Amino acid sequence: MSRLMVTGATGFVGRHLCQIAGNCYRVTRHQPREAEGSFIVVPELDSSVNWSRLIPKDVECIVHLAGIAHNASSDEDYVRRINVDGTLHLAEQAVLAGVKRFVFVSSIGVNGQQTVEAPFTPYDRASPFNAYTRSKHEAELGLQNLSESMGFELIIVRPTLVYGPDAPGNFGLLTKLVKRLPVLPFASIHNRRDFIAVQNLADLLITCSTHKNAPGHIFLASDGRPVSIKQFTNAIAKGLDRKVVQIPVPQFLFDMLGRVTGRSSVINQLTGSLAVNSSDAEIVLNWSAPYTMAKAMTFLKSKGS
Repeated sequence: MSRLMVTGATGFVGRHLCQIAGNCYRVTRHQPREAEGSFIVVPELDSSVNWSRLIPKDVECIVHLAGIAHNASSDEDYVRRINVDGTLHLAEQAVLAGVKRFVFVSSIGVNGQQTVEAPFTPYDRASPFNAYTRSKHEAELGLQNLSESMGFELIIVRPTLVYGPDAPGNFGLLTKLVKRLPVLPFASIHNRRDFIAVQNLADLLITCSTHKNAPGHIFLASDGRPVSIKQFTNAIAKGLDRKVVQIPVPQFLFDMLGRVTGRSSVINQLTGSLAVNSSDAEIVLNWSAPYTMAKAMTFLKSKGS
């Protein structure tokens, strides 16, 4: 019986994916203490790794989550060495080792920074805008070429912002704000932004690893319903069993704050729009998000986030 191999298995998404997948091989940079499961320790995911000695014979599919995140390094050469060269090296050696399917977790940032109301689709022209998104796009193109030349099954998944217990980045910041402040400034912000619960993303990735119709597709991953930042923070508050009051603060004040503090990108991720058309997952895979946002947020309280 074949088993799944997951890179980045101890990361935020990887932990949830492996928990749902069960008996899978977990590729990590360090051996976790007192952890159960089959671990493959690789100190650095670059092109120097000899995967032929590491990939077990019963692996037929790899879900590749590991990589350098957009906020982890300003060195574009290093980001490219891990996210592009390391990814293509892994895929090539995996195929030679008998792996039949490769699920690559990319980024919605490959689609670009949304400036119009129309939702992004998998068929839009790519418009990466920084070192991280450029590296993800280059890896996608390289994998597509390898898939054609070497004959393995490739699925690309571009998630929207992933939320859930212990999520890093902006979601962690929003959770702290909801915990500490009874008043939030989002009543006048009517943006439309898609998100995906970590449980839903893990479920989609498992579906992509097995579904016969998945190969050859790019899926934009979301819960399936865009919400405003006001609705999103209200959902966080409800999940934490907190009460918040939303007051109206004009958009231009948020924009000004972003310019003054040099955090315009962070402000835009909170108050700007980024909607996606994720219907391909339902059409091709017959997949829909198993958890509503309200249900997914209840895990915040149970996990003590």
